Amino acid sequence: MLVTAPMADAQWTVTNLHPAGSVNSFATASSGAQQAGFEMLADGYRRAALWNGTAASWVNLNPAGALQSEIYGGSGTQQVGYAVIGERSAGLWSGTAASWVNLNPAGAFNSEAYGNSGFQQVGTVYFGSNTPGSASLWNGTAASWVNLHPAGSARSIAWATNGTQQGGTALVGARFRASLWSGTAASWVDLNPAGSAMSSVSAISDTQQAGWALVGGTTRAILWSGTAASWVDLNPAGATASQANAASGSYQAGFAVVGGVNHAGLWSGTAASWVDLSPFLPAGFTSSVATGISSDATYLYIAGYATDSASGVSQALLWKRPICAADFNGGGLGVQDIFDFLSAWLGGDPRADFNGNGLSVQDIFDFLNAWLAGC
Repeated sequence: MLVTAPMADAQWTVTNLHPAGSVNSFATASSGAQQAGFEMLADGYRRAALWNGTAASWVNLNPAGALQSEIYGGSGTQQVGYAVIGERSAGLWSGTAASWVNLNPAGAFNSEAYGNSGFQQVGTVYFGSNTPGSASLWNGTAASWVNLHPAGSARSIAWATNGTQQGGTALVGARFRASLWSGTAASWVDLNPAGSAMSSVSAISDTQQAGWALVGGTTRAILWSGTAASWVDLNPAGATASQANAASGSYQAGFAVVGGVNHAGLWSGTAASWVDLSPFLPAGFTSSVATGISSDATYLYIAGYATDSASGVSQALLWKRPICAADFNGGGLGVQDIFDFLSAWLGGDPRADFNGNGLSVQDIFDFLNAWLAGC
């Protein structure tokens, strides 16, 4: 399925990952060329799911004996989330239902894992039905659990990790505050921007943290570099709200509310860099959200979901484009890209608007310069 619109970062393809027989489906994480999330069945229960770029590649990860399960994060060949087997337990998968590892610590009432990187997993743990959750860190087993709950906090959640740092939110006083840890509760750093009513880190790349903050009455996508003062407002011009849900390298993915509708989007560090992914949706789809981002040597992958306006059903989606903008056909940089680009330009194909300023001769020069530069 190829859907295009005029923009400088063109060559996006959109693949519907919705499994046959599923009522709703959500792709919540992306790792390399793999996507993970969950599907919702007619009985209302959910099953953890894994894809490899197509709906037909869907793998049911619901562990044996589990009432339901969901995946929220993925890194390398592993996935994290929870499964309900008696209690709701944070879990770790390695690509199959049988690989599920129960991370629920001894004595815990229930738990969920939300993010992972390398050998680390993060989430939250509850030690009673009426007790607040504690931000948590694991290294592959229930026994490895580390409590990240900051002193003085009423509640905390760790949403993401890059393998050495953990990001999330902590309720301090009356405010949820974007939070950063380095493996211990005592390492907690308050990232809440000055003047923000509440905030949260949703994702971490190597050196940056992405999430959201409520500033001036508006929920705004935010990017940090380790301190509260470093925050960068990513809210695109014209958007009434936004949120960054995922990060990889210099990219952030999430959504912005435009005209009252969620538009999945991509940033590269500034509000002005925002790329609206909604024009590439299949016909009839609206209200899209990006929840995961990853790449390999060839492609940038964005996982998420959108609503089928006719049925109201949410369906898992994969956006994909070549890493190299001059790789026009997505098959690797080669002479054929030149022929394909020129053919598209002569035919008035909006994909050939290489610089995003409307089709003109300048697009040819800009494309050839990128091609000669190797990307």
